[in-house]
Formats: sequence, structure tokens, C-alpha cells
Amino acid sequence: MSESSGVRLDSWVWSVRLFKTRSAAAAACRAGHVRVNGVSAKPAQALRVDDEVRVRVDGRERIVVVARLIRKRVGAPEAALCLIDKSPPPPPREVLMSVPTRERGSGRPTKRERRELDRLRGFNED
Repeated sequence: MSESSGVRLDSWVWSVRLFKTRSAAAAACRAGHVRVNGVSAKPAQALRVDDEVRVRVDGRERIVVVARLIRKRVGAPEAALCLIDKSPPPPPREVLMSVPTRERGSGRPTKRERRELDRLRGFNED
């Protein structure tokens, strides 16, 4: 495929396995979770080689650079050749486990609980 012809953004992020389905990729683009070269992108935006794509998925930001354009979903080893992953490493499990959670259905936090959560997260008490 020549570099002058572009590939749809939603099709490319689906084909390199950043999203499980193409419709999920398109929905993420419409919601503003996908940025190309620092600008929020629509699903039909044309991608080119060397574009930087930032995808927020599962609470984590993935930063990839387009190395090769593909239109169809391929196997995982071949998909890995189509992108250069520049994502920061995921946080350690200990950090994820230490984040406080509320039991489902326990309602909104009280004022006291909210202040304790803010203090724990390190927010200023202005």
C-alpha cells in the first residue's frame, strides 16, 4: 500500500488490536478518547505513516506511532509490526490495589469520607 493513501483511523486501531471491535474503536473516537498528533480525531480521519495516535482505553493511555498502514485485522505478531509502542509502563499492581474503593450501592460519600478521600489522593484543601 502506498504512503499517499490513508487508512481510516477506526479501522487501523481495530486492525492493530488496540480495540476488540471496530464499532468500539469508532465509539471511542466519537467520545474523544482517540487523538492523532495531539488533536481529537473522528473515526473516518485518514492516517498516514509516522502519525502519533494516543488512545485512552481501560483507564490507561496508549501512545503508538503508525509504522505501517493496514486495513484488515491480522494476527497479533503481524499487527505488532504495524506500530511502534511508546506507552509508559502500566502502574505496578501494588499501586492499583492501594486505591480506595467503595462498596457498590453504598451511596454517595459523606462530607467526612470525601475529605478523607481528598486528603488520601493529595488534593489541596483550599
